Amino acid sequence: MAGSTHTVTNQVPPLVQYDVFGSDRALLEAVERHLAPEAREDGPAELSALGRTCGSAQVREWGVQADENPPRLRTHDRYGHRIDEVDFHPAWHRLLGKGVSAGLTAAWGRPGGHVRRAAAFLMWTQVDAGTCCPLSMTHAAVPALRADPELAAEWEPRLTSVIYDRALRPAGQKPGALFGMGMTEKQGGSDVRANTTAARPLAEDGTYALTGHKWFCSAPMSDAFLVLAQAPGGLTCFLVPRVLEDGSRNVFALQRLKDKLGNRSNASAEVEFDGTWARRVGEEGRGVRTIIGMVAATRLDCVLGSAGLMRQAVAQAVHHCAHREAFGGKLLDKPLMRNVLADLALESEAATTLGLRLAAAYDDGGEQERALLRIAVPAAKYWVTKRCAPVAVEAAECLGGNGYVEESGMPRLVRESPLNSIWEGAGNVQALDVLRALRDPATLDAYLREVGRARGADHRLDAAIKGLLTELADLEGVEGRARRLTERLALVLQGSLLVRYAPPEVADAFCAGRLGGDAGTAFGTLPHTLDLTAITTRAHPTP
Repeated sequence: MAGSTHTVTNQVPPLVQYDVFGSDRALLEAVERHLAPEAREDGPAELSALGRTCGSAQVREWGVQADENPPRLRTHDRYGHRIDEVDFHPAWHRLLGKGVSAGLTAAWGRPGGHVRRAAAFLMWTQVDAGTCCPLSMTHAAVPALRADPELAAEWEPRLTSVIYDRALRPAGQKPGALFGMGMTEKQGGSDVRANTTAARPLAEDGTYALTGHKWFCSAPMSDAFLVLAQAPGGLTCFLVPRVLEDGSRNVFALQRLKDKLGNRSNASAEVEFDGTWARRVGEEGRGVRTIIGMVAATRLDCVLGSAGLMRQAVAQAVHHCAHREAFGGKLLDKPLMRNVLADLALESEAATTLGLRLAAAYDDGGEQERALLRIAVPAAKYWVTKRCAPVAVEAAECLGGNGYVEESGMPRLVRESPLNSIWEGAGNVQALDVLRALRDPATLDAYLREVGRARGADHRLDAAIKGLLTELADLEGVEGRARRLTERLALVLQGSLLVRYAPPEVADAFCAGRLGGDAGTAFGTLPHTLDLTAITTRAHPTP
């Protein structure tokens, strides 16, 4: 029956078939600013190609399929043999293969590798955050393995390969390998020194048998894992291969998969070790020091992942409001909606700008840049990841009731948004790490040098820097206000970067709303006198 009541009007077309890189001005400019000279010839073209892949209807559909069809645990085969395997939807493997081939595990030793990868990771998160977990851990395992040059020489070429091989077989027989990680246990959580998994030395030097239970083991179908266990000399880092060199399965008993709020395409498991073969990485008793390089790299990925989720949420909200009509005009042209969108766009741009600046510090590798990373990574991880959830929720509200419906994609972003704040150390852990970093005068000096480059350019930033110095001068009861201090460190750093690099209207609005106190606590409360139109125009994901 063809009734006139079924005529569809005023509906927004899907945001697909566009260049996720080229349409993100903040990301594009950050890459141009920080990319090493020797990578400027092919880097932007490579990222633009990936941006078109990320914006394609086909790849977006794979992301939906992977999320809607979570992995399934198979502990035994049909004959009763223990196999401990996880089955993934074909879309998962397609996405993971695309991510590996795009170089998301190949940053180390590549010209401009970290800036290129950071931009790619930020884009890939907008397709499917689940596959970012094994991609992140594989990338981050490299600095930990370098504690043992022999192990690094064996494994690093596999981890930085651009070939994805899903087969469960000895890593030495594969063109590329992926890594997972298992640190937390039931009784300790983030307090990894409370781990009880035991490591018993074997006859072969550097090899051990592990016995214990890991409460969270991410990406359990990876080729190998970095885990912490108690050796005779104390807490130690170990490499646990999934399949041994002779082709036999290592003891890796998957007990169950976690039923998570978001990140549903990715498997997180509980695993039992019972005489599990492992190779020591680094010295006995120095497990935390050995694995800290991996933790720092994954924390930066939490920043980049949250920046990617925020960018996608803002892109969807601006796209919707540019097409949707209400109250006699486009939603984007309504002053109140424009204020909300501009406020969201500020948060997204600040996160992107900070994330790419930290990636550039990895590429530089100098002593001062390393000192900056020691304080800036936990501060950024604390603040940027915490801003992700309110941005995603507010962006969904911009779509009205449509944003509460799964087909819009916004509920998936909302479910994913708290994840990076929890993983790799929740907020209090990051704040305490900032306090530890401040014990080294070199870290504070590197931070102050960085923010000082923008001094004199904006009076609100100058006042914020002065206020921060006052807080740092009085460390009485500092642990109880560590969150407040960490937040200010992150905001001042973001403000200094935007004052130096962003268009004047963006820097002006950020300093007014985030540093000058001239805004409310909810999004959409920026001063109406700001150039909000320019900010929303800049944030538009033009197809």
